[in-house]
Amino acid sequence: MKIQNLMSQKVEVIHPDTPLQQAAATMKRFDIGMLPVCDGDHLVGMLTDRDITVRATAEGLDPTKTPAERVMSKDVCYCFETQEVEQAVKLMEQKQIRRLPIVDRSKKLVGVMSLGDVAVRSKNKKLAAEAIEQVSIPVHH
Repeated sequence: MKIQNLMSQKVEVIHPDTPLQQAAATMKRFDIGMLPVCDGDHLVGMLTDRDITVRATAEGLDPTKTPAERVMSKDVCYCFETQEVEQAVKLMEQKQIRRLPIVDRSKKLVGVMSLGDVAVRSKNKKLAAEAIEQVSIPVHH
């Protein structure tokens, strides 16, 4: 099955200049913990609730003035919409991530695939169970 058949296409995004307080309010409104950061249609980073808490709050940054790009993750893992779901799941397992941005060949954000999408929409329940298990294994640094 292709990723484009499984991913969520309606994705809330923010601009790199979006203040952290506004990003957090968007997360709260939509009950999500991650926002793709896009400059136009192109993915430039990912901002998580953890980025806001651990990076911004720990450094004492003002959430009303600090832009998302200051604390977002810039090294973003992604897959192309035409790839097979199994390839995306393998990447999610390797990187231990629960949500994966999906782009087209010009790197325009076209959706997000979550472990929930795999569990609910995929006919391969074994793949979903293995992915959830692998992503949930604690990493010791």
